[in-house]
Amino acid sequence: MINFILNKTLRAHAERYDYDVSYMQDILTNDLSAFTRFMGFQTMAAYSGNLPADAVFAARLRAILWEDCGPCTQLVVNMALEAGVSAEHIQAVIANDTKLLPQELALVVEFTDSVLAHNLYADELRAKIQAIWGQKGIVSLGLAISSMRVYPTLKYTLGYGKSCSRITLNDMTLTPNISRV
Repeated sequence: MINFILNKTLRAHAERYDYDVSYMQDILTNDLSAFTRFMGFQTMAAYSGNLPADAVFAARLRAILWEDCGPCTQLVVNMALEAGVSAEHIQAVIANDTKLLPQELALVVEFTDSVLAHNLYADELRAKIQAIWGQKGIVSLGLAISSMRVYPTLKYTLGYGKSCSRITLNDMTLTPNISRV
């Protein structure tokens, strides 16, 4: 019965975001204990602390772009839109065009890319972010960045990471800029 209810929840998520949840259904079907732990992880991945939606989604988008070839990125784009992040900011984050972003968002984009590249420049950027949002903001960004890497990795591990797709934003098709810092 619990599997039925959880699967119904997954199907609702799939329908809401036009997202393939087959890998989650696979986990649910094969290991309920693993699935419940994965659902616990979902609460961490959704945490935004004291960050505004556009900042947390800037970090999530840059992080998912480092790992994914489309479907997970599209999901994060859809969630960002739902959270009220402007299409212009989403487009600039995906294009890595920091000139089109407010200074705080450009800082988050540069910080995320530096963290993922293990670039020491992240230390300088961290201090600037800490001045804006404090250590709580740094923790929130850490959770946002690290959690986005889990989904594509899990999908590829389970054999579901084979389909690439274009990223759409309203009526535009976007090409990500994944320049490694």
